[in-house]
Amino acid sequence: MNDLTKRFLNYLTVEKGLSENTMRAYKNDLNKFYSFLEESGTDISRITKNDLTSHLNRLRDRGSQTPTIARNISSLRGLCRFMLSEGMISEDPMENFSTPKGWKHLPGVLRVDEVVSLIEKPRGGKFSLRDKALLELLYSSGLRASEIIGLKVKDINFEAGFIIVMGKGSRERVVPMNERAMRSLKKYMTELRPRLHRRKTVQNFFLAKAGRPLTRQRLWQLIKSYSSELSLKVSPHTLRHCFASHLLEGGADLRALQKMLGHVDISTTQIYTKVTPERLKKVHKDYHPRG
Repeated sequence: MNDLTKRFLNYLTVEKGLSENTMRAYKNDLNKFYSFLEESGTDISRITKNDLTSHLNRLRDRGSQTPTIARNISSLRGLCRFMLSEGMISEDPMENFSTPKGWKHLPGVLRVDEVVSLIEKPRGGKFSLRDKALLELLYSSGLRASEIIGLKVKDINFEAGFIIVMGKGSRERVVPMNERAMRSLKKYMTELRPRLHRRKTVQNFFLAKAGRPLTRQRLWQLIKSYSSELSLKVSPHTLRHCFASHLLEGGADLRALQKMLGHVDISTTQIYTKVTPERLKKVHKDYHPRG
């Protein structure tokens, strides 16, 4: 790791409070960018917008998916701002940088009946109560993978029907959950979790064998297993996107959705969600004076 990366990551840790997973991703992104600069013989203090576009095009040509490209853009934007503040560059090459046309992509969304079918998959197994509660909560509240595995017992308020989530940048938010999710969580908490909770110091709500906290890898494996019969490749993020898209299609307010998803900028929510033609027709019919 070079000195610039060390200083930048230290800045992110101290000033921005980014998670360990985000820091690891930033480090990997920057290492790829440095390799590109080395191969092209470009000094980092002389980078231009064309250099950045060429690097991102190369990542895309080598098979990087749109979410990975988007994260690389975020990493590079942060690095350029840091270099500008440190006096290493006089202009920010990422300023007004827009994603090239054709790069924007929305992940696939399951139909409501497909989500219901997925949630009902865990049955008869040793961890079925836990897995059903996981799936219910992911869809009910739109949590990120890191948020749901980091959820603590104290974060769940069954009486009021909401959970307290620690999101990106250590930003706390309150997210509601529906009745079905609460019933599944209560059932898991009373019938299975006490048998798993062998390590009393562990306060994570979702536990694995021997009382250890559930890991991101295991969460992905579970969802992959339960969704194997679906035509769409499903991940924890797919359920988050279903949560957002189905709420918006049902008439949810974009600002409220932004708060629930934990987005700082509403433009992120606008890109993240997808308004179907059916929804647009309904809005036009309901609100146009001659609809």
